[in-house]
Amino acid sequence: MDRIPPTRLSRLLTGWSKDGTGAMPQLLAEALRELAQRGDVAPGTVLPSQRALATALGVSRSTVTAAYGLLEAEGWLESRQGSGSRLRGSGAVGEPATEGRLASFGTRDGGIDLSSGALDGLPAVAAAVGGLSAADLTAALAGDGYLPYGLPELREGIAEYHRSAGLPTSPEQILVTAGSQQAVWLITQGLIEPGDTVIVEDPTYRGALEALRGRGARLVPLPADGGHGARALARLAGHVRPRLVYLQPAVHNPTGRGMDEPTRLAWAAVLAEQGLYVVEDNAYAELSLLDDAAPRSLAGLLPPAATATVGTLSKLFWGGLRLGWIRASTTVIRRLADIKKSVDLSCPVVEQMLAVKLLRQLPEARARRRSRLRERLAETERLLREQRTGWRWERPDGGSALWVEMPGADAEATAQLARRAGVLIVPGPAFSAVDGFRHHVRLPFADDDGSLAKALPVLVDCAERSRTAH
Repeated sequence: MDRIPPTRLSRLLTGWSKDGTGAMPQLLAEALRELAQRGDVAPGTVLPSQRALATALGVSRSTVTAAYGLLEAEGWLESRQGSGSRLRGSGAVGEPATEGRLASFGTRDGGIDLSSGALDGLPAVAAAVGGLSAADLTAALAGDGYLPYGLPELREGIAEYHRSAGLPTSPEQILVTAGSQQAVWLITQGLIEPGDTVIVEDPTYRGALEALRGRGARLVPLPADGGHGARALARLAGHVRPRLVYLQPAVHNPTGRGMDEPTRLAWAAVLAEQGLYVVEDNAYAELSLLDDAAPRSLAGLLPPAATATVGTLSKLFWGGLRLGWIRASTTVIRRLADIKKSVDLSCPVVEQMLAVKLLRQLPEARARRRSRLRERLAETERLLREQRTGWRWERPDGGSALWVEMPGADAEATAQLARRAGVLIVPGPAFSAVDGFRHHVRLPFADDDGSLAKALPVLVDCAERSRTAH
């Protein structure tokens, strides 16, 4: 029988203690029942022990004991001596639930939301909208608007973006997508079969983990710190033959690290020697904090047919501009375009016209965004030091969040306690293929509305409570 780790169940139970009224055991029982009814937790799944789930949720063991008792009385839970508590269900089992990753998008309950590192829009977006002329639209209206590969002018603009960074690219190697998340999803659908082994860094982008799990991939984690991952991959040779390797070399989410040149060369050498296919996710590449130069690509060091590179304009310009892309061989692009056509036929043409204009303003936008992020990072580090938290972090090379270690604190329990206090935060295990990093949280620093300063005392208190509760 399958067992669900307490960390994963905790993330599926996002908001359980705030979304209703009643005693805590009753609310928890209702939330678990709903997971069973929806099929988010498959029938027959063995739930965590009462103590383990209580620790992850930041509640007393008696709360979990009472909730399990209610479910057992209602016939939703079956307890057997020595084998744990098995959940029953009546809902249709569909795609695996997303562990709450998208729960905060479009949902605001009046609290402080630190669950996303998304940035506000740059003025360049408004200027580009104002710069669209009637002649621009008239030319577009001459066609039917169905462009599954993307607007030709935008595909050429993205190809030039890669060429200017030293990576030879033709427009035929570009597929325009609805943001980098769709790009990653298309790759999992088109290049991976259920049961395939995929190498991922640990930690890594949680959206990729969800897409890979949803496809039924077998995830094998490697360290995401410096060259340790490349050396670990070399040692795996002969024991594991992955379908592909998923990396974030430019700016890593959630750690904010970037590969220096020796590390890039080390990875490239191992990948080329083993003949492995590489998905290079550079979604955060334009948010480097080290300089204002264009990001360098790992794909330039590897055989052209052995890589797929993911990029986006949404991180730099505005999340509401849902435009990303995949750069790969023309064979792979055709395969992924066929899948994309079955989903949405084409990205919005007007947004792609805006993207063409924005690409021409990329150096100025890059400098503006990076300058502001450096200021906010410095302010956030000052706030953390003033709080005397004892927390630890590395100064990131890029991105919009800190990867913070809270020694001795339980990140899952901290996140649950913080949510009940009105602060949303993502615990470290959400970024791990093996539910690791139990003492880490991702802490966005880009907002300058004072929300982080208000949230920090709450988070510090919740982290301390998670240490002493059990």
